[in-house]
Amino acid sequence: MGTDIRIKICGLHTRAAIAQAASLGVAYIGLVFFPKSPRHLDIEEARALALDTPPGMAKVALTVNAEDAAIEAILNRVPIDMLQLHGAETPGRVAEVRARFGLPVMKAVGVAGAEDLPALDAYARVADQILVDAKPPKGADLPGGNGLAFDWQLIAKRRWAVPWMLAGGLTPENVAAAIRLTGARQVDVSSGVESAPGIKDADKMARFVAAARGETDA
Repeated sequence: MGTDIRIKICGLHTRAAIAQAASLGVAYIGLVFFPKSPRHLDIEEARALALDTPPGMAKVALTVNAEDAAIEAILNRVPIDMLQLHGAETPGRVAEVRARFGLPVMKAVGVAGAEDLPALDAYARVADQILVDAKPPKGADLPGGNGLAFDWQLIAKRRWAVPWMLAGGLTPENVAAAIRLTGARQVDVSSGVESAPGIKDADKMARFVAAARGETDA
């Protein structure tokens, strides 16, 4: 661990939370465009936040099974650096989005058991990054941000052809162990730094970043 661990905080929707993420040296912020999520932003809200985001932090737009028109509507108004596809998009759809919009694409892939691992290889061939997340339970309204972890031993020390990020149930209390076990150099958190769904907690954000970098035993 150390300062080379790159951290993404997803589901930010206040200027204060973004300012704190910047002060902590967070590498990516996630802006959620999914109405079922408590972290959802409309396009004008997202535009205001993106324009306030300090240089150097990548602004990631999270969409779920979005049509081209919906993605285009976001990009027409919001300065975005990366697209995160967090639905059931096929590898072909990932390649199509990447080619059409000319932005790096991160594909979230849900993992619950060994049977889910081949999908990581398939998406690594077409995406710029993969987000290795916990698979949501059947019938869940949200594809991510459910506070669920998966068995990290499944991906311990595995590598892919593109950069990857660990997500799913990470908290200030377990992120250091997750990094040690998996060898992840990038981690993503959303509900793990919230005081309530969609409400980021400043203390939890600070403790998460410190723990991920090995600056504390949190």
